[in-house]
Amino acid sequence: MNFIYSDFEAVKNAALQFSGAEESVSHNGTPSIKVNGKLMCRLHEDGTFVPIRLGFEQRDFYLEKYPEIFHLPEHYRNYPYLCFWLPLRDKKLLHEILEISWKMLATKKQISDWEKGLNS
Repeated sequence: MNFIYSDFEAVKNAALQFSGAEESVSHNGTPSIKVNGKLMCRLHEDGTFVPIRLGFEQRDFYLEKYPEIFHLPEHYRNYPYLCFWLPLRDKKLLHEILEISWKMLATKKQISDWEKGLNS
């Protein structure tokens, strides 16, 4: 384990604005964010990147559009995850992928409330 918890801080703070998102601990004690108990993203144990849950179609889009930011280690090829290098300085892009991930894990009511501006 070679990670520094503070490297995940910006991702964590951005993700926690979504309803149902909560801090957790995942693989090998790494910090993570779960939505309704399901893994949204986590700091990889080597501390250099964050795997985030995205659909396969979205994953391919971001890999092609931002090859300098996103990558796909062999281990993740068969899973609906995409990995991004830290730090991800583009706050708008970070919010965009976190929202896509969150919508995959949130309830219909949480999504409806979010879209109406009732997020808590």
